[in-house]
Amino acid sequence: MHAATERLLRDFLEGVEPAVPLVAVWAHGSLAAGDYQPGRSDLDLVAVLDRPPTMDHWRRIKAAHRRLRLPLTEHLHCSYMARQELEDLSAEHITWAFGQIFRRPVSAVTRRELHNGARVLHGPPPDGLLPPVSEEELTHYVRTDLRDYWLVKAQARRRWLQDVWVDLGMLTVARATVTLREGRLISKLEALDVLNDLGAPEIVVADIRARRYDSPPPVLSRFRRARLARAFVKTAIRRALA
Repeated sequence: MHAATERLLRDFLEGVEPAVPLVAVWAHGSLAAGDYQPGRSDLDLVAVLDRPPTMDHWRRIKAAHRRLRLPLTEHLHCSYMARQELEDLSAEHITWAFGQIFRRPVSAVTRRELHNGARVLHGPPPDGLLPPVSEEELTHYVRTDLRDYWLVKAQARRRWLQDVWVDLGMLTVARATVTLREGRLISKLEALDVLNDLGAPEIVVADIRARRYDSPPPVLSRFRRARLARAFVKTAIRRALA
């Protein structure tokens, strides 16, 4: 793995282990799927705690993250799940992401990713500790996320001028389509090929691939890219939900 990434994960574990009743820490997403791109990919982590966190734990978690001053720190995100709440898909867990601390659920997709091949950073693996996700639970989450989040976000134009919305929106729709059709999860790299199969604008797919994998991007204005991406995302979501 990338040396700076390894150092960041090591320093993170050294800081958080004495701060909370830590049982396990797992990586999912690109880091576990073999598609990790330093400086572009997020470091998506889930920590399991031996008991529900207190307000003191909340403060300790915040302090542990804020003490990290290494390159790539801003890409490190972690949710802290109490062992007693692992079965509840709707439970909201302390999460550090985007430089702030808040509560949110650990989604059915994340849970399935962990079972499919988590990278274990501390403690036991997910099997035997984290309850599995049923096909019904996975399908319900993916459909709800497309309908209630991404289809709504695709109505607003301004945010699609940003790289992150184009990249995440297009790739999410491709990955969700495969999950709904075949019941499996795919990586972002695989999703780029799926986008072509779904009829996505080739120049936008090339733009995403270039920025993610460090090749020369095509000449494409942000306004045209935003228009093409939004139109495709809306159409692809409606097709996937039909």
